[in-house]
Amino acid sequence: MKLIAHRGNINGPDLLNENNPEHIENIILQGYDVEIDIRFDDDTKQFFLGHDYSKYLVNWFWLHKHKEKLWIHCKNVEALYQFSFNPDDYNYFWHEEDSYTMTSKKYIWSYPGKKYNSKSIILMPELNLFEFINCGYIVMKHYDCFGICSDYVGKIK
Repeated sequence: MKLIAHRGNINGPDLLNENNPEHIENIILQGYDVEIDIRFDDDTKQFFLGHDYSKYLVNWFWLHKHKEKLWIHCKNVEALYQFSFNPDDYNYFWHEEDSYTMTSKKYIWSYPGKKYNSKSIILMPELNLFEFINCGYIVMKHYDCFGICSDYVGKIK
């Protein structure tokens, strides 16, 4: 099962470091995949990481270097457009509060609390209080899903 660090978080939310490229590289070195939030600025023709706004500049070289470990959440249509024309095999997607969305590599990104299957990535199971109280983190590593994306994947490992 893939353990995907939500914005690079593994032991709870870390607003100072989430989506920080250096922090993400460190998390990848620890063996995790990472979900990143990315925007493309049409005026400057540059990519930026950041959940609510463009915070950290990254480029195609950085993205390519880590593409096997990145789950790329396009935060604007410009970013989605850029990835749709790139010949490299990036794993990218767009969603807001959809129950499900399909990534470019055909995985099902499942909103918290929704049904899942062996092709699903369970998003933020800690937000589904019933599931968390009844199962906890240790049991989650035995779920029949492709992966879990959470701020707490360090507790699942």
